Amino acid sequence: MNAIRRFGGAMIVPVLLFPFFGIVVGLAALFKNEQIMGGLADPDGLWYQMWTFMENTGWTVFDHMELIFVIGLPISLAKKAAGRATLAAIVAYLMYNTFINSILDIWGPAFGVDISDGADESTGLTEIAGILTLDTNIMGAIVISSITIWLHNRYYDKKLPDALGIFQGGPFIVMISFFVMIPLAFLTAWIWPTVQNGIASLQGFMVSSGYVGVWLFHFLERILIPTGLHHFIYTPFQFGPAVVDGGITANWVSRLGELAASDTPLREQWEGGAFLLQGNIKIFGSIGIALAIYSTARAEKKKQVGSLLLAATLTAVVAGITEPLEFTFLFIAPLLFLIHALLGATMVTLQSAFGVVGNQAGGLIEMATTNWIPLMGNHWEVYIAQITIGLIFTVIYFYLFRWLIVKFDYALPGREKDENQETKLYTKADYRAEKDDSKKEPAAYASDYDRRAAAFLEGLGGSDNISDVTNCATRLRVTVKDPEQVKDQDYFKNQGEAHGLVKNGQSIQVIVGLSVPQVRDSIEGFIGGNE
Repeated sequence: MNAIRRFGGAMIVPVLLFPFFGIVVGLAALFKNEQIMGGLADPDGLWYQMWTFMENTGWTVFDHMELIFVIGLPISLAKKAAGRATLAAIVAYLMYNTFINSILDIWGPAFGVDISDGADESTGLTEIAGILTLDTNIMGAIVISSITIWLHNRYYDKKLPDALGIFQGGPFIVMISFFVMIPLAFLTAWIWPTVQNGIASLQGFMVSSGYVGVWLFHFLERILIPTGLHHFIYTPFQFGPAVVDGGITANWVSRLGELAASDTPLREQWEGGAFLLQGNIKIFGSIGIALAIYSTARAEKKKQVGSLLLAATLTAVVAGITEPLEFTFLFIAPLLFLIHALLGATMVTLQSAFGVVGNQAGGLIEMATTNWIPLMGNHWEVYIAQITIGLIFTVIYFYLFRWLIVKFDYALPGREKDENQETKLYTKADYRAEKDDSKKEPAAYASDYDRRAAAFLEGLGGSDNISDVTNCATRLRVTVKDPEQVKDQDYFKNQGEAHGLVKNGQSIQVIVGLSVPQVRDSIEGFIGGNE
């Protein structure tokens, strides 16, 4: 389970690249739409040509999604020398696809694949870095990258005889990968055409599962957030072939111009079903929750709580990152989080009943640029219904949460007992000196990240208690040797300004916020300085 959580966190590294490029493509589709821009959208005009220029580059990560995932995973999962692990992973992936190409070129008919048909959705073939190969999508990329990371973590430090010393480290991992990729390539050539047929059948099943499938998808996506396993719910739909080939995000954005030009209802044009609508929960649900927490805070605490909630709510609504808000009540009142998942899934299902479909997994910016703005012209009724239902649920969220908070007297921000603990932290040098039982005059921190990192490291039991450190979009994920040395949630909130703490045996998650990559770098700097 701990390995799965770490893997889920690593998945966020490549995923975080997609919102920006989705916005670029969405804006291009908007500004090239003749119904919205009028004469400016003349294909022979400079305006249209400039946005075509921007759109073509906006497709970079979508066109090379497999390579993005191959490169992204080692950054978080390699226990050391992440750069060399990344190089090994990309070389292994290229070898894997080259082996497949050779197998199909020589023995293609035996595997039921005609490579002469070229890359096409109907043939199940694609090109990876110019290599014609079977289209294993991100699934193949993730599997090959994961295998290479495992080989790297296990054999990178292997000592070879002096005569073979030149092959130690990264080259040794690539050498092993060369021979590992051969049976994997044959296995893929044998079973993947059958898997592709199965994926096509899965698409039909999911689309035909109706509102039950929509509700269950969004409920699981939300309720699994505390475990970090929610990545495994939405990733196959958003970026993989679970419901549409190439994933919902890429497919939807590529068809924006076509969808905008037609007045046929969106759900009749779009075969991807009503999945990936969780952005509505992030926008409308977050506002209702924040208002409920604010309204139940004590009068003397409202200003302080308001400042806290404003930043967290804006992050959820605009950027689609909900952890800072959700973790303010998740551990104090888990019942509220269950209600949140139930209400959110129900809201999205009702919106889908009114025809809402599309790429709506992120926050307001992504929703507006890839849905509302380019498609409002011919589909405004759908979005008016979506917003109306969303606002109704904002009111439901507010009153239901407010009632539950008061009824059960949950000690949410602004309702807890006052605690005035003075925070006293140290510099990196002072921290290391303290580990050596020596006393030095504390110096100023180089950054606020260092200050928080020192607090977290102390709360985790020190560098000697840490096996590995990774992070996702907002959480620091740490495996510790002795969970008893980890301090309680109040310490992390007061000393390091964390939003919360998840403890599950040796697996620890510190809810840091959007600054978690910088905090992780500082922690690794502390640990490296102690070695």
